[in-house]
Amino acid sequence: MERNLRMKKILLFLLLCAAVSNALPVHPEKDNKEDAKLVEVTLFRIIGRNWKCQKMQQFFGLKVTGKPDTETLEMMKKPRCGVPDVGLYGVTLPGWKKNKLTYRIMNYTPDMSKDDVDKAIQKAFKVWSTVTPLIFTRIHEGIADIMIAFGTKAHGHCPRYFDGPLGVLAHAFPPGDGFGGDAHFDEDEDWTTGSDGFNLFLVAAHEFGHALGLSHSNDQRALMFPNYAYVSPSEFPLSPDDISGIQSIYGSPTKIPDKSPPNPTRPKTCGSQISFDAVTTLRREIMFLKGRHLWRVYPDNSEVELELISAFWPTLPSGIQAAYENMKDQILFFKGNMFWIISGYQVLLGYPKNINTLGFPKGVKKIDAVVCNKNTGKTDFFIGDKYWRYDERSQSMEKGYPRRTVNDFPGISQKVDAVFQHKGFFYFFHGSRQWEFDTTAKKVIREMKSNSWFNC
Repeated sequence: MERNLRMKKILLFLLLCAAVSNALPVHPEKDNKEDAKLVEVTLFRIIGRNWKCQKMQQFFGLKVTGKPDTETLEMMKKPRCGVPDVGLYGVTLPGWKKNKLTYRIMNYTPDMSKDDVDKAIQKAFKVWSTVTPLIFTRIHEGIADIMIAFGTKAHGHCPRYFDGPLGVLAHAFPPGDGFGGDAHFDEDEDWTTGSDGFNLFLVAAHEFGHALGLSHSNDQRALMFPNYAYVSPSEFPLSPDDISGIQSIYGSPTKIPDKSPPNPTRPKTCGSQISFDAVTTLRREIMFLKGRHLWRVYPDNSEVELELISAFWPTLPSGIQAAYENMKDQILFFKGNMFWIISGYQVLLGYPKNINTLGFPKGVKKIDAVVCNKNTGKTDFFIGDKYWRYDERSQSMEKGYPRRTVNDFPGISQKVDAVFQHKGFFYFFHGSRQWEFDTTAKKVIREMKSNSWFNC
């Protein structure tokens, strides 16, 4: 009987195509009647019979009108995951009761070479195995925990179906028997390795999140956000929301031993003697790093978030000594004579590298602090009582350096622990104090406590 069930499942998969994103194509010429039909179909397929339009608006952060207004219609038309679980957004589903899972690719899309499909699927699983103890093994025959297939329209006995190009992209089933864990991709879509069409790696990584027990997230930075959005695979991240969700099911990965204590004491945000190892901006945020922790601050918002660095970048070591955001919205982290470049939540390939590759002489063993002046495109590296200047545009060190810090930054006479730029000012940190430096007037404007950014 078990053999018959297995054969039945294999036969079903040979007929199948499975897929994710339920986004309806944009046709500006649609009239109101078609838009009304769009609302009806989308709310039924994606949200469920009992969910109202206002529930969808609340989830996506739209103005809650309860009506299919222009903004709501545009959101409905975007490519998105076809998993009909809006009622479960942000909820962790039961996971697999084991950490070693198998997968099998039942068939291939003609849009890509078999080798490219294999690599995209393997890379999509690695996204999740990097931050959990999960191990994924491919098999070529028999029943796998996660069966992967391409197909169109109604496929086999699958309870979900595809609706042609630009409609549902793919779907997956949560862990369990039968279709549990399986992922289907719509063959009517144009699958690619790049930004044209739909990137198979990105969609597969999202679907495998469902196959492992994750529902959708309303964090637009998250992989598990329902709408499809292309990001370069070389920069592809898991957001903190994705990581916390998957680790709530399977725990943290069994990782490289860290010399830091296994259970670090949470630093006191408003402690009078608090100091920082590094400070950097990240678009509109400011991040303060110390040991294994970081604080996230939005200068125009009083809220302060304390997180583990590993929640954002699991492969980074603790005890980062310097950091800065460059002109490409990337962050460079420094520890000892090595540095890492981060784009989003991904360490770029080929890193870490030795700081000598930036043009430092071999005698330089570590960076104390670093800041990029985005107005000039120059980055200053502070080491002891001196600093070097790096040209971000030419990617080279400027001649005539190092120079004494105090000569060019009057009032900054002590070793710099950390520094960052905000609204045209440099903020230099040493111990529990910081100095606001006017880069135009070339003078210190005021002295403050290091944690003054935390509304202490």
